[in-house]
Amino acid sequence: MRYIFNFPDIGEGLDEGTILEWYVKKGQDVKVGDSLVKMETDKVVADIPSPREGTIVSVYGKVGETINVGNPLAEIEIEGVHGEEAQKVVAEEETKKEAVEEEGAGVVGTLEVAGNNAFMPASDEGVDAAEVSSASLSHRKKALATPVARALAKELEVDINQVQGTGPGGRVMKEDIKKYKQQSSYKAPEKSTQVEETELVEVENLTQIRKAIAKNMIQSKHNAAHMTVFDDAEVSELIRLRKKFKANLAEEGIKLSFLPFVIKATALALKKYKALNSEMDLENGKMIYKKYYNIGIAVDTEDGLLVPVIKDADKKSVKELAKEIGEISEKARKREITLEDMKGGTFTITSYGSIGGKYAVPVINYPQAGILGIGRIFEAPVVKDGEIVVGNNMPLSLSVDHRIVDGGEVTRFLNEIMMYLNEPVAMLIGT
Repeated sequence: MRYIFNFPDIGEGLDEGTILEWYVKKGQDVKVGDSLVKMETDKVVADIPSPREGTIVSVYGKVGETINVGNPLAEIEIEGVHGEEAQKVVAEEETKKEAVEEEGAGVVGTLEVAGNNAFMPASDEGVDAAEVSSASLSHRKKALATPVARALAKELEVDINQVQGTGPGGRVMKEDIKKYKQQSSYKAPEKSTQVEETELVEVENLTQIRKAIAKNMIQSKHNAAHMTVFDDAEVSELIRLRKKFKANLAEEGIKLSFLPFVIKATALALKKYKALNSEMDLENGKMIYKKYYNIGIAVDTEDGLLVPVIKDADKKSVKELAKEIGEISEKARKREITLEDMKGGTFTITSYGSIGGKYAVPVINYPQAGILGIGRIFEAPVVKDGEIVVGNNMPLSLSVDHRIVDGGEVTRFLNEIMMYLNEPVAMLIGT
């Protein structure tokens, strides 16, 4: 029996991926779970496993090509099933596949069917799952749909993002697409004209990461009322404390930068100012205040900006945070980051000081309420005990969604962070 394996929906609303490497070739035997191909999506690089055991008959797509969800990836010959029995097996499998995908957005090897309010926060402290799920769904711009529905939409030349879904959680079903096709005068968009390559320009295809960055930046600017405040934290004592312990931690293979101190200070401040750790569900008229503190850190990689998440930052020591920052940053640079590493962020920190930047206007990681930017520490005159002395200032740039947070609370929140950075002992004992 010949089995056509289509590029599956691997979650997070992804609808396409770029082939980075084939692990198999024609005539090669594979088992269930064997990696077939390495795909780059707009969030992660993932190995796609084989759903069946058999022999590879064909592979579809070359390295560098972009494949849409629902398009064929590989054709597998499965032994022991022939003739009428083969047709019966195929029919049964397709029926089961469609039923399961329509209910649970099938992910090869990791399918979980959880109904309409599926949400798994990193911490279960006081979070209403139904509310969070509702808010998350209301912010999605891409249609929630299965590979079966996406394949049909492509066949009928329907823009699936324009179709109103009637399935669980607003998921677009096959019947929704058929109905939309019948009722609308939809016209397929014209293909854009290719930029002519000459000696005066250099043309490169957009990477999946760059597409995601462009999409997320526009989404944030269109949906949040940005406001940014600037201030300087005097960090001479923090510099002394870091210098004291830096060498000892280096012997354990841990790099102690200023970032773990900033993450710890931010997590403690978020516990006092809940609006900065929230999101707005305007469609349902609700605010969602999160009682878990997962800090996203912007990592600059050769392929673009990635934002892995440090889970439960408030519960970890500075040493634990430094160790985790090193590990997750290395994974991001090697493109070994997983979807799980990117999920669940409640607030984001970006550090441009390491490459010389001082102040900036960071763009909010929507639908979060705020993002903190850290600039390069510089010497400046400060007044201590009535005398002017040389101090060390850390520039801070805090962008917030002004729909959620008022100016007074923004200032108090930033003052709290600066207090911890100015007196790091208070941060370490959690006062």
